[in-house]
Amino acid sequence: MNKTILTVAAILGLTAVILGAFGAHALKRLVDAEAVKTFETGVKYQMYHALLLLFVGSTQIISNSSRNLIFYLVLAGVLLFSGSIYLLATNAQTSFDFRKIGFITPIGGTLLIAGWGVLVYNFLRLK
Repeated sequence: MNKTILTVAAILGLTAVILGAFGAHALKRLVDAEAVKTFETGVKYQMYHALLLLFVGSTQIISNSSRNLIFYLVLAGVLLFSGSIYLLATNAQTSFDFRKIGFITPIGGTLLIAGWGVLVYNFLRLK
């Protein structure tokens, strides 16, 4: 599972850099400044959590069950939180109104918070 966590972390980091470059260059020509700022928030949170997963996949101080739980919470959280932000920021470029599914953004954020909470709990249990 560590290999999976590390691989997914690297993919999230790679795509965060690609999306960040897209947001800094191409997206600025397509949407307003507020939408670019929103898009950048999604990129930042994706990268923060890619780094978190690199740590989680590399350390032995977290139990395997907690490691797996953190992985699934963070992966689902990034997909829902950052993914919905990307869609909302580029909403004007699509025929579908992504504001209709905007409720998934806070669900993703809650999953990210839960992942950090599991990590905190594991640290508090260290002897």
